[in-house]
Amino acid sequence: MDRLQTLRVFVRVAELGGFARAGVVLNMSNAVVSRHVADLERHLGARLLQRTTRRLALTDTGKAYLEKARQILDTFDEAGALAGADATQARGTLKLFAPSSFGPELNRILPEYLRSQSGIRLEVTVSDHEVDIVRDGYDVGIFTNFQPFDASMVVRQLGVSEVVVCASPDYVRRHGAPRTPEELAQHVCLNFSHKELRHAWVFAQGGKERFRIPVSSRVVSNSGDLLRACALDGAGLLLRTSFTLNGDLDSGRLVRLLPDHYLGELDVVMAYPSRRQLPARLRTFIDFMIGKFPDPREDGWRARPRAETPAAALHD
Repeated sequence: MDRLQTLRVFVRVAELGGFARAGVVLNMSNAVVSRHVADLERHLGARLLQRTTRRLALTDTGKAYLEKARQILDTFDEAGALAGADATQARGTLKLFAPSSFGPELNRILPEYLRSQSGIRLEVTVSDHEVDIVRDGYDVGIFTNFQPFDASMVVRQLGVSEVVVCASPDYVRRHGAPRTPEELAQHVCLNFSHKELRHAWVFAQGGKERFRIPVSSRVVSNSGDLLRACALDGAGLLLRTSFTLNGDLDSGRLVRLLPDHYLGELDVVMAYPSRRQLPARLRTFIDFMIGKFPDPREDGWRARPRAETPAAALHD
């Protein structure tokens, strides 16, 4: 028995004072209407209506039940209206997770999203801790290669960023630029505390097998902002994904080193639980991000190869 449908039938019968009248409004036969009411009374174990050949009246139990049935149907209809509005109107709170390396990108683009969606409130967590989007109550997450996420999620690639070695022009003037990975032993490095990067960097050249180069770290931190600040101040060599450098390479605030040696790429993806029945607040955010990152391999994300590197010129 469809309980909600049966409640609607009972309420209509009580309000209109008859099975036939209710059947006309509900587009049901008299027999179907009568069966709904009889099933409801059987389920409750109580008589709700007194029936005679000439009239129909509510019992005392029926009167009390009618009031509660109306409240239940009103609440259900209100909930449905809210859900419908949530599906069509971009409003409410959007909960977003992102790694710290993506923080500068969020600083750049989220104000524009807020301007375009006045009904949206944002709760943004920027962290390098492992999360579960569904379990931890997020609507959408940004992830990189270094942060695992549920493989059942819907995934959209936002960008591919090349891993580069760089330093400030001042550092290169004072200490020179390494011409081979082996020369890193003569330099101090600024390093992430990630266990795979802390003591060695992995290079490849010309498609050959990768090789590990031990490095000496002057600063080790899980804060990319701190390491970048130290690099800008000339404290050492920095290993970083190009998109996290806020245009430092293009502006010359940092110069790329060892451009002919490959250190890998970092995939950046957007993940969310399902592509079905998305609330409008999430759908607008997904569309916004796709508009901001239309091509995962566009130049703005990759370190642009240069025929002449500023580092080489400074070294000479």
